[in-house]
Amino acid sequence: MNQKKWHPYHLLDKLLQTTVILLVLLFILYPFIMVFKEAMTDAGNRFDLSEFVLYFSSNISLLKNSLLVASVTMLLTTLFSVIVAVYHFISGPLMKKIITATLALTMISPPFVTSLAYINLFGKRGFISHDLLQLTYNPYGAHGIILMQTIGFVSLNALLLVGVMKKIDVSVIESAQSLGAKTNAVIKDMLIPLMKQGILVVALLSFIRSLADFTTPSIIGGSFRVLATEGYLSIIAQGNIKQAAMINIIIFLPSIAAFMVYIRNHKIFTSRTQGMSFSQLQLKRQGWLYKVCRLLTFFILGCLFLQYGSIFLTAVTTKYRGNLSFSLQNILDSRPYISSTFTRSIIYALIAGVLGSMLSFIILYYSQVKNLKWMKWIDFIATMPYILPGTFFGLGYIFAFSNEPLKLTGTSMIVILNVLFRQLSFSTKTASAALSQINPEIFDSVQDLGGSRIHELKDVVFPLSKEGLYVSFVNGFTSTMTTIGSIIFLVYPSQKVITLVLFDVVQSGKYRIASAIACYIILICLAVNGLGYLMINKKRGRERDVSDSRAA
Repeated sequence: MNQKKWHPYHLLDKLLQTTVILLVLLFILYPFIMVFKEAMTDAGNRFDLSEFVLYFSSNISLLKNSLLVASVTMLLTTLFSVIVAVYHFISGPLMKKIITATLALTMISPPFVTSLAYINLFGKRGFISHDLLQLTYNPYGAHGIILMQTIGFVSLNALLLVGVMKKIDVSVIESAQSLGAKTNAVIKDMLIPLMKQGILVVALLSFIRSLADFTTPSIIGGSFRVLATEGYLSIIAQGNIKQAAMINIIIFLPSIAAFMVYIRNHKIFTSRTQGMSFSQLQLKRQGWLYKVCRLLTFFILGCLFLQYGSIFLTAVTTKYRGNLSFSLQNILDSRPYISSTFTRSIIYALIAGVLGSMLSFIILYYSQVKNLKWMKWIDFIATMPYILPGTFFGLGYIFAFSNEPLKLTGTSMIVILNVLFRQLSFSTKTASAALSQINPEIFDSVQDLGGSRIHELKDVVFPLSKEGLYVSFVNGFTSTMTTIGSIIFLVYPSQKVITLVLFDVVQSGKYRIASAIACYIILICLAVNGLGYLMINKKRGRERDVSDSRAA
């Protein structure tokens, strides 16, 4: 019997697998377990649910408030996301590009920037409510939270649904058209049913994101209290870390259902497109459903443009005796706040982006390409942060890494590790999509020539996945630059990052300086995303030129 000759690469392969497994278990699963341990044990580390049950029963009103906001937000943002995705599907190539660019651009900012724009526009001294309409409008309360979360969640949800609709075999729709189906019937009887798995996933994700969002309620919630804000204040204001753990467990419980639904349906976001390209579809742009989708899509895009336009306008203007005038004073005043934090934030984002993208491709190579049983479980665990509340993940790191021999609190390392593994779930989805495009026969050829798994990684996976690696890096970089929930408890005052500075400035009421800082974050993320877009398009252009020259 022929046996493969032993090679040092085989040992390196085992070491790489072991390292990846240990890293994921230590920096994702272990902190997850520690939160439950803290919430469900007494001072003697004995299992005790009495405090948990007491807090839960005495704060039913907080849970009702949270569920109310999350439910309404879920319904509204899912409805608007479906409308945008449907209009995107039917619209022409130019409008598709405009919608996609707008949705993508509005995602590269901290999650609470919508609240800042809301205050600038509709606050007691807001540009629209006070200056234009001369109204006395109270923006604070449940209505403000719901409105801002709805607008804030639409971009990601709509892009996810657009990705789902790209997988639709449009030849089926063209067959229906040839049989006389009108646009209204296509939307109602074909597009919506074909999107139902994606709709369910984005609805549940919106519900969980709303439950876990503490920044929006803390800025514009006013006297309206929700669980996420109470969990934040339990540490910041009261120093009660056990209560914060209990609150995060309560928030996490509904996440279990969403997580299981996502695991069952996540392939709809990463599978290959079937049939001919949806860009070739010639669906008639008529019917009342199409007109409603078009009207509401323009309304949503207008809200997004108004939101971000107000941020940039506020950053470069000052108001004196009710009159606006252009000024660079806000930018100058923001310099002391970012002098030491901006570079630190970029370095953290670069490290998390590079390492996260490489680690995600290694995990997906072993689990998806090689079908290793243990790596499938590691891939499953790596997906968990996708659904965990950010503060839950941050608390886990406090409990897990506050004592020797794993003491990391107070260091830059704990922040970098947290954002790296927090964003790993996003990176694995990009890796899954990229690896699914590689012909499996290439891996067989490497094995036939005597190559090892290490050869497959360095000579096949990474070279053929450059575009996916860069997309993963850009996502990781942007997410790290705009994150706040998972690191707010981990960063010491002398080691603050730019999003925490922005959050502090917003809470102190310095909205014009906050707008200037928000512009810095948006512009740096926009530059990295734009560079990635240009590099990918340049690569695709060279590939088209090569294919055209061969055809000639």
